[in-house]
Amino acid sequence: MRHTTILAACLVWALGVGTAQARVTSLVITKVESPTFGNTVFGAVGPYEKLVGRAAGEVDPKDPKNAIIVDLDLAPRNSRGMVEYSTPVYILRPVDRAKGNHRIFFEVNNRGDLHALGQLSDAPRTNDPTTAADAGNGYLMRQGYTIVSSGWDVTAGSANNRLTMTVPIAAARDGSPIVGVSLEELVIDRDGITSGTLTYPTTTRDTTQATLTVRARYADAPRQLGASAWEFADDTHIRLLPAGTAFQSGTLYELTYRAKHPLVAGLAFAGLRDVTEYLRYGRVDDAGQANPLAGDIERVYAFGVSQPARFLHDFIHLGFNGDTRGRKVFDAILSWIGGASGGFFNYRFAQPGRTHRQHIGRWYPERQFPFAWAITTDHVTNVTGGRLARCLKDDTCPNIVAVNSENEYWAKAGSLLHTDTRGKDLADPPNVRHYLLSSFPHSTGQAPSGRGLCYLPQSPLLANATLRALLVDLDAWVTTGQMPPASRVPRAGNGTLVQPGPRATVGFPEIPGVIYNGRLHEGDLLDFGPEFDNGILTTLPPKLVGKPYAALVPKSDSDGHNIAGIRTVDIEVPVATYTGWALRGDGSLGEGCDASGQQIDFAATKTERIAKGDIRPSLEERYPTHDDYVRKVTAAAAKLEQERLLLAEDRERIVERARQSTIGRSLTQQQ
Repeated sequence: MRHTTILAACLVWALGVGTAQARVTSLVITKVESPTFGNTVFGAVGPYEKLVGRAAGEVDPKDPKNAIIVDLDLAPRNSRGMVEYSTPVYILRPVDRAKGNHRIFFEVNNRGDLHALGQLSDAPRTNDPTTAADAGNGYLMRQGYTIVSSGWDVTAGSANNRLTMTVPIAAARDGSPIVGVSLEELVIDRDGITSGTLTYPTTTRDTTQATLTVRARYADAPRQLGASAWEFADDTHIRLLPAGTAFQSGTLYELTYRAKHPLVAGLAFAGLRDVTEYLRYGRVDDAGQANPLAGDIERVYAFGVSQPARFLHDFIHLGFNGDTRGRKVFDAILSWIGGASGGFFNYRFAQPGRTHRQHIGRWYPERQFPFAWAITTDHVTNVTGGRLARCLKDDTCPNIVAVNSENEYWAKAGSLLHTDTRGKDLADPPNVRHYLLSSFPHSTGQAPSGRGLCYLPQSPLLANATLRALLVDLDAWVTTGQMPPASRVPRAGNGTLVQPGPRATVGFPEIPGVIYNGRLHEGDLLDFGPEFDNGILTTLPPKLVGKPYAALVPKSDSDGHNIAGIRTVDIEVPVATYTGWALRGDGSLGEGCDASGQQIDFAATKTERIAKGDIRPSLEERYPTHDDYVRKVTAAAAKLEQERLLLAEDRERIVERARQSTIGRSLTQQQ
């Protein structure tokens, strides 16, 4: 008995030490709306309720798991020697918890904005879903998920109900402010902008101590503005002189200046880990307040769209999917449009909101080896690594479903997820599946309208239906071991993944009125200075070293659609050519139009097609009758459902939409 008592005491002590290393110390719920969504009943699950609160946490800077956070050792500490942070927490759960599926669907939000209901439930975008309309088609709720989000982006701000994380400012060991070089890029895409906001305050308002340049494209030589042509309006804003002068639309302004007060931005990784750990495993906080999800959660799935998908890449790579007791934080990740990139997340003077594309964000660290989940060797540096390397050591790797659009191959080096740095195909790790949504743009659940900044109309294609099906596949993979559909991506070995460049190589057809230049959104190898490996950038703008990595793109068929990948009904039975890439329509024509794709309509008749010189068959040639069109749509949708890439309810919607369309109808029938 004495031996057992000592053993139990040691266990309690060990657990206490583990808990002290990083934990949520309080979670205070400040608002409960029950029911929410206008008392909508979601099938057998019933109504939902909304809980809003704030979590506080602390991490031990001496713990090796946390030490990877840049400047954590320079953050202020509390009386226990811990570094503190806080974050809002947002929870949507079934009113009757017994009717839920006991799974957290954890949305890692995008710059503080919520996308999950828009992407999975076809809902309008809002950061405070409340009304029946805010639930969309109710898909996530009908499945019984508890939907959770918390702040992580320390620069997101709290306007418009955004979720942002509060972290300390790092300071030198003597207490003096940390000062360093920072680069602020102002992307001016509209007229009338007269002020630029800085992420970090300047150390001096003397413009001779800073450099402001302007150019239309990265390929252009930057033109420096004289010190008297602009000013610091205050410590965090600049403006051109005389006051009220607008920045030139269609240009890029780059300010290099001495900044101070860097946020410990990498605490976002620990915060996400600790909040999720507490909601999944915790019972009460330090004040005895009950965890609102205590005893209910069996599985936790993370979901990220674009920027948060890249954040999850780094979250896994840096080893944060193991909690303080060695347990998995997330059982699985559903990642949409993350490409092969990480982000400007865990650095001194970090700017998490930056994203690298051909026209913007090229001077920020994002595309750093390792790119793939698999373990590979970088042929440039001879460094061996992979995003799964740390979690493989402690058996905390989640199952991963990584879904990307064609845009990620042109703009985010998406091929490097499943090729090595020379462009050779890699085998998928057992816990990873990769999918290309063929010819899709970088879409976030809401269809764009018109041209926007682009030369041609933007693609309206949405991934929502496919993501719903893949979530079902992911859940089955985790809970029953049923393997998801095999990866569907272009491969270099079979010729569906090719070098970007001429039409003959990529296969994109000659279409009247469509500019094609085959230009990749370059990912240059950059030198940020000798302290870069420590998360400190000292050379800004960085020095261009080269373009060493073989980023490849999907090959197209004669319509201009990707041959490989998940070919949705819109691609298999098309009424237009859709591309995942587009070109800008302003003075930067020829540059990539950021996240957008294109919709290039087919001619209605053969006569019209020939008159235009369009080689793509017209609608009347493809679909002689309306019934023929509906039949082809029905067959394509049924095939996707059989392959577990489309749900029955979405198949029915797609077929009904085809029935209601005018495709294949004569003019008389349309009238």
